[in-house]
Amino acid sequence: MFKHLRKGIFVIFFVTFTVQSQQPTDCVDAVVVCGNSEVNLNVNGIGTQEVSGLNSCSSGENNSLWLKVTVVTDGTLAFTLTPQSTAITEDYDFFIFGPTQDCSNLGFAIRCSTTNPQAAGQGNNLTGLSTNETESSEGPGPDGNSFVSAINALAGETYFIVIDRPVGNSPFSLEWTGTAEFSSPPNNELGNPQALNLEKCDTVAPYNDGITTFDIEANTNNIIGTQTNVQVTYHETESDANIAINAITSPYNNISTLQEIYARLTNTVTGCFEIIPFNLTVNSGPNFVTPSDFEVCDNYTDGNAFNGQTTFNLTDKNEEILEGQDASSINISYHETLTQAENNTNALNNQFYNTTPNEQTIFVRIEDAANQVCFSTSPLTLRVLEVPLSNNFSLFQCDEDGVSDGITTFNLLQAVNDISNGNNNVSTTFFETFSDAENDINAITSPENYSSSAQTIFAQVKDNNSLCYSISEVILEVSTTQIQDYTAPLVCDELNSEDGLNTFDLSNYTQDIQDINGINFPIIYYETYEDALLEQNPLPSIFNNTIPYSQTIFARAENNNACYGISEVQLNIEPLPNLENDETVLYCLNTYPQTITLNSGVIGNSNTYTYSWSNGEQSESIQVNEPGTYTVTVINSMQCSKTRTITVEASNIATIDNINVVDISENNSITVITSGEGIYEYALLNEDGTVYANYQTSNTFINIEAGIYTVSIRDTKNDCGIVSENVAVIGYPKFFTPNGDGYNDKWNIKGISNIFQPNTKIKIFDRYGKLLKQINPLGEGWNGFFNGEIMPTDDYWFLVELQDGRTFRGHFTLKR
Repeated sequence: MFKHLRKGIFVIFFVTFTVQSQQPTDCVDAVVVCGNSEVNLNVNGIGTQEVSGLNSCSSGENNSLWLKVTVVTDGTLAFTLTPQSTAITEDYDFFIFGPTQDCSNLGFAIRCSTTNPQAAGQGNNLTGLSTNETESSEGPGPDGNSFVSAINALAGETYFIVIDRPVGNSPFSLEWTGTAEFSSPPNNELGNPQALNLEKCDTVAPYNDGITTFDIEANTNNIIGTQTNVQVTYHETESDANIAINAITSPYNNISTLQEIYARLTNTVTGCFEIIPFNLTVNSGPNFVTPSDFEVCDNYTDGNAFNGQTTFNLTDKNEEILEGQDASSINISYHETLTQAENNTNALNNQFYNTTPNEQTIFVRIEDAANQVCFSTSPLTLRVLEVPLSNNFSLFQCDEDGVSDGITTFNLLQAVNDISNGNNNVSTTFFETFSDAENDINAITSPENYSSSAQTIFAQVKDNNSLCYSISEVILEVSTTQIQDYTAPLVCDELNSEDGLNTFDLSNYTQDIQDINGINFPIIYYETYEDALLEQNPLPSIFNNTIPYSQTIFARAENNNACYGISEVQLNIEPLPNLENDETVLYCLNTYPQTITLNSGVIGNSNTYTYSWSNGEQSESIQVNEPGTYTVTVINSMQCSKTRTITVEASNIATIDNINVVDISENNSITVITSGEGIYEYALLNEDGTVYANYQTSNTFINIEAGIYTVSIRDTKNDCGIVSENVAVIGYPKFFTPNGDGYNDKWNIKGISNIFQPNTKIKIFDRYGKLLKQINPLGEGWNGFFNGEIMPTDDYWFLVELQDGRTFRGHFTLKR
C-alpha cells in the first residue's frame, strides 16, 4: 500500500512488486512520490531496459524501480537510501533524469552512483544525494563513496529516479533530506477510514450464501468532500489500486462475507494518490443461536399417546434462539417450508400439531424488527418421543384381615414387572384416577401397602431418560375364599444346637395343605401375615425358624397369581432330654471284681424318660467293673432322644519292675522302674520310716546319702493304692572322731544290713599297707585302736568285698 502524505508526516510502508507488466520497473509506470514521505519498497526485475547508455556510471537496470518526483517549492533535492539488511554485500545504485515531464525524452542522467560498498571499503551500504558532495557521478566498483551531490530544483520541475539493485536481495527505505517540497496527495475528508465501511443484509437469493449487491460509489462524494481535481476509483486488491487497474463499479456483488475494498484518491493534476481500504460486510441477519431439536413426548392430548403426533408450543424455543437478546428487537416466526420462511408467508400458529408423525422439520425466520428485510433462517427439527409400552393388569388379593368387608391390602409393586414388560429403564407410579396420572399429581404414596376394595387404579410408566410416560389400568379384585390353618408335624430339637431353632423344609408341608383344602394351587410361605398379604419377602423352601420352639408362619395359595387364601402354619420343636455332658470315669483294676455306678445324667425328673444302655440294660444307672465306652440313650414321651457317653478308663497300683541304684559315688542315685495303668508319684523314706524325699513325679532321686531306704509309689490317677520296696545305697564316711562324744565314734561301711549283703568283708590298713583290722559290716565298726593302742590322727585305707562280688577301695581320716 502506498500512502502519500504532506511534508512533515513520515509513514513507513512496504510493497513487493512481482508482476512484470504495468509495474514501476518502467518509466511510464513510475511511482509518484508525494508529500516528502519516506519510501519503503523492494525491487524485482527490470521491465524494459531504459538506463543502459544514458549514464556515465557504466551500468544499467538489474532489479529496478522508477520514482517520479515533482517539486512544488524551490530547494535542494536530496535523499538517503538504506537497505533493510546491513550486510555490506547489499549494493544499491541509482540514476536520475530530468528535469522533464516526458519519459520519451529522458536525456542523459544528471546524477548516478554505481559504487560497490564492499569494493570501496565503505563502513556501510547506504547511498544517495547529499549537499556535502560535489561530483555528479561515481562508480562503478570501488570508485567513490556511494553519494553524489544534491540537485538544486525549481518549483514545477519533474525528475525520474531509477533505484537499482545489482547485488543482494534486501528491500530498501528512502528518506528525503533536501529542502524542496513535493505535491501532497488528496485526503479522505471523512477522516476515519472506518466510516467508509459498508454493511448490508443478504437480500439476494439464495439468502444464505453471504453474497449481495453493494453501491460502492456511495462513498465517493463523502471521500472527495470540498477537494477539486480529485478522482476516486475502487479496486478489489491493493496492487490494482496502486497501479490504477481493474477498477470496479456499482452495482457490485461482493465475493466474501467480509471483503476489503480499496479506494484510490488521485489528484488529476499532480498524479498524487492515496489508497484507503474499507470493508464490505454482508450481514446474514440478526444474531441467533441455532435451535436444538425440539423434543416433546407423545401424550394423550389427542387421545392417542402412540401416534407420533402432539402439539408443540413453538414459542418455547424463542428464548434459546435469542440467547439473552432484547426480544422486542427481533421478530421470530415459524414456517413449514424454507420458501415460506424466506418470503415471510404462512407463519405457523404457535401451538403447532405436527403433520408428519414422529419427526418433522420446519423453519424459523429471525428478522431485525427495525429492518425486516434483514433476516436469517434456520431449520428446526420437531421430534415426538415415543412413550414406553405398558400393559393393563389385574391384581387379585385375599380379604384375610378378619373383617369380611371386601377391603384388603394390596402390594401394588407386585404388578410393576407385568405392567412395564420387565423394562428396567422405566419408573412406575400409581394413581387413583387417569387425570391424576396424566397430570402427575396425587400419586399413591405407599403402593406396597395400599388398602382398597375392588376398583381400577392407574399406573404411569415413565422412561427414566426421556421422562415420557404411558398410562395403564390396574384392576384390583378381592377374593373372600379361605384355606384352613395347618400344624406341621412335631420335630425334635437339633442335636448339638439345642436352642429351639431348627431347619425346616417347608416344601414338605405343601402337599398336606393342598390335600386338606382340596386344592392344587401353588403354596408360598411368608414369615408374617402382612408379607403374605402383600406377597413380599417370601420364605425360602429351607427355612430356619426365628422364634424358639414354637413359631407361626403363613401359607398363601395362589390361583393364577391371584390370592386364593392365607392360612397359619404352626411350627413346633420338642426339646431334647436335658443330660449332663459326656464324661470319663476311672476304675481301679486292683479292686476287681468290685463295681462302680454309671448314671444316665438326666437333669430334672428322671421318671419321665426311658433308657437304653449300650450293654443292653434299661435302667437309669448301671454297675460295671470293666474299662470301656458305655452309652445311654434317654428318650422322652415325644420320642425325642439324646445320647450320653461315659468312658471308663483303667487305673491300678504300680508294679515295680526294677530299682536301679548308683552308689559308692560322689552322687548316689535311685531310679525306680514301674509299669501299670495309673499315674504315679514317688517318695523315699529313711530306714526308721521318716521322709527322706517327699512324693514327686520324677522316678529318680539324686545326691542320696548311703543307707537303707524304702521306695514308696502311689497312684494319683484314681488313688488305687501305694506299693513300697526297700533299697540299699552303699557308701562310707570320709572321717570319724573316736573321742567318746557319741558322734562318729566308730567307722563302718553304710548300706549293709541283714537283708542287704550281710556277708561283706571289710579290711582296714594304715598308710603303709599294714592290716590293722577286719571288721564285721553288721557290727559297731572300728573304734580307732590297734592291739589295744590308740591309733593316731591320720589317713587310713580300706578294702571292701561285697557279697554281690563287687570290691572297692578307699581311704578315710581318723581325727583326734
